[in-house]
Amino acid sequence: MTLREGSLEAPTRHPLDWKSADFYDGAKLDKELERVFDICHGCRRCVNLCTAFPTLFDLVDASPTLEVDGVSKADYGKVVDQCYLCDMCYMTKCPYVPPHAWNVDFPHLMLRAKAVRFRKAGAAFRDKLLTSTDALGRLATIPVVVQFVNAANKTGVVRGLMEKTLGVHRDRILPEYARERFRAGARANAAFPARDGKSTPGKVAVFSTCYGNYNEPGLGHDLLALLEHNEVPYVLVEKEACCGMPKLELGDLEAVARNKDANIPVLARLARAGHAILTPVPSCTLMFKQELPLMFPGDADVKAVAEALFDPFEYLVLRHKDGLLKTDFKRPLGKVSYHVPCHLRVQNMGQKTRELLEMIPDTRVTTVERCAGHDGTWGVKAEYFENSMKIGRPVFRQIAEPGPDYVSSDCAIAGRHILQGMGEAKAQKQHPLTLIRMAYGL
Repeated sequence: MTLREGSLEAPTRHPLDWKSADFYDGAKLDKELERVFDICHGCRRCVNLCTAFPTLFDLVDASPTLEVDGVSKADYGKVVDQCYLCDMCYMTKCPYVPPHAWNVDFPHLMLRAKAVRFRKAGAAFRDKLLTSTDALGRLATIPVVVQFVNAANKTGVVRGLMEKTLGVHRDRILPEYARERFRAGARANAAFPARDGKSTPGKVAVFSTCYGNYNEPGLGHDLLALLEHNEVPYVLVEKEACCGMPKLELGDLEAVARNKDANIPVLARLARAGHAILTPVPSCTLMFKQELPLMFPGDADVKAVAEALFDPFEYLVLRHKDGLLKTDFKRPLGKVSYHVPCHLRVQNMGQKTRELLEMIPDTRVTTVERCAGHDGTWGVKAEYFENSMKIGRPVFRQIAEPGPDYVSSDCAIAGRHILQGMGEAKAQKQHPLTLIRMAYGL
């Protein structure tokens, strides 16, 4: 039987069988890695996406057979280390994703390898620390402590020590911690009647996320201002833990399950009460929309939450299509270089942020749809910093080319990474939510 090169059907993903014994069987994992690596070696379309594929192909080209069977299985981990689960190979390049008979899901195979490694050997202190976002945030935002942490993160001597002891690269610009957490200052607003649209619930629940709560609470306040301006009643999720994405990327799936158990019951009640659930961070939205449903395919609460989750711009553009969004923009933004982050692209909903930005009069939006190379914690680490900057160079160049007034990305970390990569620039970094609030004159 002859197999065509690619599927004509829409890509699909299989549930993650992470509770089975076979999932953690080292020999079976190596067999599957060899099978998929052999397909990737024969194709090589993904060579320019990140450093995982060049690492694999260099290992093959240096092997005695010039094939995958000549690569030591002990070296497979070198490929796994370079993958930060952006999903772009699956979404944009690979012609062999399910339902193709070859069934290649490279990111989830890398996730499996990370999970096997974590179960066998755990993780370094640094990696556990960086992915404990709630614990870090609670500690770092204590009054007085927050000033010390922010100052230390900008001090050369301290950063040199951090690199030696923790493995956090001294040159990586780190996000500051806020003096007041989002959840401490935000309040619900039920002043408006809920007006359901054809595509959108008329009331919203806001999941602030660790980053929005501890690092950039302004993102959450901007979102609330947009909802209030458009007369959408909203509540804050009464209790929340980290969405679990940092632990997923580490391969600590049991920690992901614990966070799911903390979040899903609360969110499911809101979903069943008719709320749209919004988060200001694409990775968190993706976690609830895709990763948890694949980890817990039979969980009705997880499914209810996934169906209620919206990216903020997805929600706002759908409100516009429902005739329920105000377009009384008062301030033009000039030239905006907008980066579409990977975890937004994976949601497969089109470029809703760009659509809304382009509604603003006298605003020119240049869109860059390519991985910037940071990831949540990957680009912070000393051993991956240079690669993260290398992956981002085409993005830095394309973002800078129009001479923008604003550099923007739905992923606040990617936006900071891009601005660092651009070097000296007159452009301001502003999140798209902030730009829309500015355009409204709020």
